[in-house]
Amino acid sequence: MDTVMMTELMREGVWVVIKLCAPMLLLSMLVGVLLAIFQAVTQIHEQTLSFIFKLTVVVIVLLVGGGWMMETLLDYARSLFALMVS
Repeated sequence: MDTVMMTELMREGVWVVIKLCAPMLLLSMLVGVLLAIFQAVTQIHEQTLSFIFKLTVVVIVLLVGGGWMMETLLDYARSLFALMVS
């Protein structure tokens, strides 16, 4: 393995992490912003309200997209193991 191959593997690994984390992070950020606007308008300053909704969104995303996330991670791991063998 040379430096170029290691750099490519690291780049691909970072890309896999971004693909796996992006749906949860983006949706929880969106829910957080919407709840912040709602709390500012209604002057309700309950911190657990935001946490509960964000946690619910993350759990739903994991339930819906968990299979895809696992397949993506397994494909990357299989490609790494295939490179180790060869």
